Amino acid sequence: MSSPSASRPCILVVEDDPGAGQEVSAALEDYGFEVECVPTGFQGLLRATNGEFDAVVLDRMLPDVDGLSILATLRNIGKETPVLILSALDAVDERVRGLRAGGDDYVVKPFDGLELTARVNALLRRRAATHGDTQTSVLQIDDLTLDTETRVVRRGGQTIELKPREYGMLEMLMRHAGEIVTRAMLLESVWNVQQASTQTNVIDMHISNLRRKLSLNGQLSAMVVTVRNAGYIIHASR
Repeated sequence: MSSPSASRPCILVVEDDPGAGQEVSAALEDYGFEVECVPTGFQGLLRATNGEFDAVVLDRMLPDVDGLSILATLRNIGKETPVLILSALDAVDERVRGLRAGGDDYVVKPFDGLELTARVNALLRRRAATHGDTQTSVLQIDDLTLDTETRVVRRGGQTIELKPREYGMLEMLMRHAGEIVTRAMLLESVWNVQQASTQTNVIDMHISNLRRKLSLNGQLSAMVVTVRNAGYIIHASR
């Protein structure tokens, strides 16, 4: 069992199902996080209260102490640690309950390990921003810039005209530069679709248009790469 470390972000996983706990822990450890996993709500509450964790992945349905009760207790005592709720309950009202109770994100089981780690990393970034870390409104990769305030995109000094959803996809990719962004993440953030649709070819179409618009000198942009059976990733041109 890992303990909080100053060198790497440490995540507390509270999950009573051994298989799910191992799967969550493995995904986070593969990403580079330190992980401590506990199997009961009581242990989770104790460790989350007394330990110094960067984020908590909290199972919604625990046999001894309900996940939302743990979350409410943490918020009532002033613990601001980001909490991602992991649950088999996928109804919209359950998501709303979790977020209103103080949860920072909500992932439905069964989950994709890549998406889970990306969401945890996004929580850590948001926490860093709200705790005074400097954050510019301009995202940049190589000669590609995106200003989140003016919504102006430029590459090589030239302004690129993007449609709203193309812009939304590009911003999502650039905020997660170097990380895999899944189709489910894009559907939720850009299309506001909670459940992954089988008609994800619309995403491929928008990605194709985005690559074309990001091209220089007539050559199709290689900045946005498709990761088979996973999603997309943006990085500096090679």
